[in-house]
Amino acid sequence: MFSVAIGPHDHNTYDGKYHNQIERHSRIKHNFNGTKKYFDEYFPKATSFTVTVGGVGEAGFSHECLDFKPTHLWDYWMKDDLYYIDHHQSHAAYAFLSSGFTQSDILAIDGRGWNYNCLFIDKNGKITDLSDKVQIGLMWNWFSRELGFGDLAAGKLMGLSAYGNYDPIIHLALDNMVCKAYTKPSLPTKAAEDVIKSASKEDIAHTLQVHTLELIERHVHPLKSCDNICVAGGVAYNGYMNEQFTKIYDKVYVPPAPGDEGQSLGVYMHADYVLNNNIHIPETYGGKEYNFIGDEKVNLTEVAQAIADGKIIGWFQGRSESGNRALGNRSILADPRNPDIKDIINKTIKKREDFRPFAPSVLEDYYEEYFDTNQPSPYMSRIMPVKSDKIPGVTHIDGTARIQTVNRKQNEKYYDLINEFYKITGIPMVLNTSFNCQEPIVETPEQAINTFNKTALDMLVINEYCMRKVG
Repeated sequence: MFSVAIGPHDHNTYDGKYHNQIERHSRIKHNFNGTKKYFDEYFPKATSFTVTVGGVGEAGFSHECLDFKPTHLWDYWMKDDLYYIDHHQSHAAYAFLSSGFTQSDILAIDGRGWNYNCLFIDKNGKITDLSDKVQIGLMWNWFSRELGFGDLAAGKLMGLSAYGNYDPIIHLALDNMVCKAYTKPSLPTKAAEDVIKSASKEDIAHTLQVHTLELIERHVHPLKSCDNICVAGGVAYNGYMNEQFTKIYDKVYVPPAPGDEGQSLGVYMHADYVLNNNIHIPETYGGKEYNFIGDEKVNLTEVAQAIADGKIIGWFQGRSESGNRALGNRSILADPRNPDIKDIINKTIKKREDFRPFAPSVLEDYYEEYFDTNQPSPYMSRIMPVKSDKIPGVTHIDGTARIQTVNRKQNEKYYDLINEFYKITGIPMVLNTSFNCQEPIVETPEQAINTFNKTALDMLVINEYCMRKVG
């Protein structure tokens, strides 16, 4: 995996108006095929672009750049119109430059990269390679596949971990696993293999989560060089890990698209900063704007009342979000007070595993009343204990929730809807999950209507209009 920025010598600054994952258009999760068709359709007059390349031989350029190995965050390789940085540099640059911090530690961590699997960058930009010590991404992906969830399904395993128990024998096996990039992870002995084969999926997942936090505490925490940390890479979707960082850092920042879906932004931002001395922060809502005219104008108070009455709402607004989290523009919304709502949505709408939890979107002014954490979480990136028994619909079996804090500046209309629900119920939050059914998150109004029609959603709101099920 490596990253390149391709463009003309004038190094024009990207305007930040539009960026999007290809899977939103191909409708195939984790899909990178059809890239040229996508660019031809959406950018027919483009003269430059940033692209993340998935493997050697796909880029069509000299492989000289692959000998480049950075030791500092702002190192780069450039020849003619090609600007190249390492896979993990792109993660790190995207997170740090988006954070607004003047200085920060950075953890860039995922399954595999080109030179690294995991690196730590201190406040001065110095890179420390942790690839041999912290092999978390490889382990999570291997176990998600071995336990039947498939590749790139670590999120499912993380949800399952809450149902399991800690097993020191499993932990010992994990501690001695051999994990190297581009090779299959292996257990150290036949006895360890037998332990893993006989253990429950829940206990493996739970112990893997414990092991993850232990590795971070052992190898990352001692490297702390300031009071801020940015976290990026696929493992940055591990909300338990991110919450652990709030215990030793004053501010923890995880960007909205921390995985490989945000790499092209990171490469561009790195180049723009180094070549132009410009810090470009991409929009959180970076998708296209779609015009839609319906038959009935929407009333936010009525929508909030419908949620309070037990209805499940498809909520489609403006531009879609960056990353894999629905942040209030492509969401399914419901009442967090309903103890049965998780099972209802998983069975009749999402059509997925029954153990998968749902997140609360909570007004920022009230999150500390309901959740035991010390800072906002605007991109649904941290998992923390729930302090209230009033919101069972968004409380996981282990008493935690992965929250999204919402203020009016971030998303005015979504904030106003939650506030209307608060006025009706006294609860300043709604259940929020991504608007999809066994597919990538919906991107267009047509996709939203299709998902509305084929699931048990009660109401669909698209921008200023609403639709209802008949009968």
